[in-house]
Amino acid sequence: MKKEIRVLGIDDGPFDKFNDKEAIIIGALYRGGSFIDGILSSKVKVDGNDSTEKIVEMVNKSKFKPQIQAILLGGIAVAGFNVVDVKELNEKTDIPVIVVMRAYPEIDKIKDALVKLGHKEKLKLLEKAGQIHKLDEIFIQKIGLSLEEADEIIDITSTHSLIPEPLRVAHLIARGVVEGESKGRA
Repeated sequence: MKKEIRVLGIDDGPFDKFNDKEAIIIGALYRGGSFIDGILSSKVKVDGNDSTEKIVEMVNKSKFKPQIQAILLGGIAVAGFNVVDVKELNEKTDIPVIVVMRAYPEIDKIKDALVKLGHKEKLKLLEKAGQIHKLDEIFIQKIGLSLEEADEIIDITSTHSLIPEPLRVAHLIARGVVEGESKGRA
């Protein structure tokens, strides 16, 4: 695999779950883990059902699409419980998808919260995302590529932290846009 593989990292910005109807999502296009080549953005509904559609549209309409070899998501949901259908994202963009998580998700708590919030239909999306794999100190789910390929992409793009640069920078940009200044870790 080339060291300058082009990867799009997507993360959401902070939002007020009581007052905001939408949250920003940022895509940072990277060559490997060293060079940023572009930024994409969109908005999704807080706790909505439009994340997959909005990400597909953002990617497919981008001039960068032919270059993107993988999409990295900073978790399976954005804007609260707006769960991404990673299988559909892979199918509609024809690009492999890797969901990156710092910690193993508390699946039972997530399922309970979805049911309590009246989003029982989203439980299927959690299952469609596939098995959770541990890679060194992070956890991933992958669609459209092998575990070995996903591991290699994570290794190539993780240059300054455990989290791949495209995700780390997408997180920083999203927070900076919403709050005027980035802080914390991705």
